[in-house]
Amino acid sequence: MSAVPRQAFLAARARLEQAGIQDAAFDAACLMELTAGKNWRWMDGGLTLEQQKTLEELVEQRAGHMPLQYLAGHWRFLDFELAVGPGVLIPRADTELLCETGAQLAAGLAAPRVLDLCAGSGCVGLGLKRLVPAAQVTCLEKSPEAFAYLTRNAAEALPGASKERPAVQTVLGDVFCYQESLAAESLDMILSNPPYVTAEEMKQLAPELAFEPAMALEAEHEGLCFYEHIAPAYFAALRPGGWLAVEIGCAQGRAVQAIFAAAGYQNIALRQDLGANDRVVLGQKPENAV
Repeated sequence: MSAVPRQAFLAARARLEQAGIQDAAFDAACLMELTAGKNWRWMDGGLTLEQQKTLEELVEQRAGHMPLQYLAGHWRFLDFELAVGPGVLIPRADTELLCETGAQLAAGLAAPRVLDLCAGSGCVGLGLKRLVPAAQVTCLEKSPEAFAYLTRNAAEALPGASKERPAVQTVLGDVFCYQESLAAESLDMILSNPPYVTAEEMKQLAPELAFEPAMALEAEHEGLCFYEHIAPAYFAALRPGGWLAVEIGCAQGRAVQAIFAAAGYQNIALRQDLGANDRVVLGQKPENAV
């Protein structure tokens, strides 16, 4: 017997609530949409047996705390969608602030040359490209699993992009040595959302985060090792007056600002996200840097 869509939704919501899913109603509605389409509320008749089976499988996976984004296979960022799945960090709304910061810093530049380090899905580099279409963006990612999503998104996420003409250049490489391949003063801006979760914080993360790649989350030296490398190592690649902007953990503002200062940046600033949490640190290479 086919299930009436509303009854199926209510059953899915109840199962997710039982499993401790925080926003069970929203997630159940998303799973209904994945199963029966955006207009599932106004369907004529009930779910087919195949749809019922699909919904049951999705609900059980979500009840086991598999991220909703992985189940969907895509997620919205700014005004476009990115392909996501196991092996790549899920794009989050807080990271949009880094893209918006980059766009503000690029104001007045005809075709800014931008490097996105630890690119993952490509949300930062593609987000900057979306906001600054003339930007020439290169995205660097080390993980082969994440790189597959990066290359796919570079070809599909933005209007006009294709495999033949991706929106951004993608590079499979390691942030801890990639600076050696860069010419001096060749970049206008470097953006990065690197791993910054401490080992202690990793033990306390929500169950969903256990499905995301640990290498995209955890960083040594109290979550600061990537900043400690990027700030000084990539300084030479920035043109005088160029900018470095990074996403940070909400308790890392002072420490990352100090790292920037020690590396020689000036005009260092801290920006907060919509939740009033410290989220982005930015600094400028002095105009008279040698």
